[in-house]
Amino acid sequence: MTHINYPARFPTARPRRLRQAEWTRRLVREHTLCAADLIWALVVHDGAAPRVPVPSMPGVSRLNVEEAAKAAETAQRLGIPALAIFPHIDAAKKDNDGREATNPRGLVPQAVSAMKAAAPGVGLMVDVALDPFTDHGHDGVLREGVIVNDESVARLVDQALVLADAGADIVAPSDMMDGRIGAIRNALEAAGKHDVLIMSYAAKYASAFYGPYRDAIGSAKALQGDKKTYQMDSANTDEALRECALDVAEGADMLMVKPGLAYLDIVRRVKETFALPTYAFQVSGEYAMIKAAAANGWIDEERAILETLTAFKRAGCDGVITYFAPQAAALLAP
Repeated sequence: MTHINYPARFPTARPRRLRQAEWTRRLVREHTLCAADLIWALVVHDGAAPRVPVPSMPGVSRLNVEEAAKAAETAQRLGIPALAIFPHIDAAKKDNDGREATNPRGLVPQAVSAMKAAAPGVGLMVDVALDPFTDHGHDGVLREGVIVNDESVARLVDQALVLADAGADIVAPSDMMDGRIGAIRNALEAAGKHDVLIMSYAAKYASAFYGPYRDAIGSAKALQGDKKTYQMDSANTDEALRECALDVAEGADMLMVKPGLAYLDIVRRVKETFALPTYAFQVSGEYAMIKAAAANGWIDEERAILETLTAFKRAGCDGVITYFAPQAAALLAP
């Protein structure tokens, strides 16, 4: 920590001088938030209904492909540079190995194609993981009660290639299998997909804050056990740096810390150590808590949204994946 020497004392030093008016506060503000800092997390579904509300995430709905295309247009209008896409599929399409994840005519490839056609200037980030596609709710292939690493990685590679072929700009492996970044990068290179970015969920913790998301993608009731054998222990920080170092060496372009507010110390360490584009995910539980508290009149929703998003920037984030993106962008509009 930098030592700051303040030779002046009150009344010579009056720090409140710099806070006395809006213009002075703006002039000396150390961190600023704008729409370009946001990645809009949204859930698409394979049903006919344009929108299906997610009860545990007030204001969030699963969108069909047509509505997802409209969302891309909204993002473009609001100046949001990218969207992160997560799927909710028919339970009948799920199996032990998550085979639907590699279907080139599946929901996510369809959504990517439609969204790119609607708003070609908006980047599309796609989740690479099997939990929306497995009947057991885990991010990998389950064999005799164990998530097997290498077989899972092989399927994730196939999934990433399918999504890249569909037009995804960023593939974002959220599974936390060992070696998946290198395997995906090698496969993308071999396929001539040199420009496809990899945003690694490099430090993803086994967290209590994912519950509403699991409702949104339909994996909550299916999940067998927990994910502690592959997602990180919330008590660890040095481990996060080791995970990030491995992913950087394997070809990650960007690093992510997930969840967000409870892990700002991890964000700071990652950014200072690697100096790569670094992001945090303001996850579903964080979103739901703000919404619930605001609905009860306990906090000011708009102020809480902007304050928490600014906290990510202050910690060192280059951007934030958030369900609040369209609301925040509208609040930040000049």
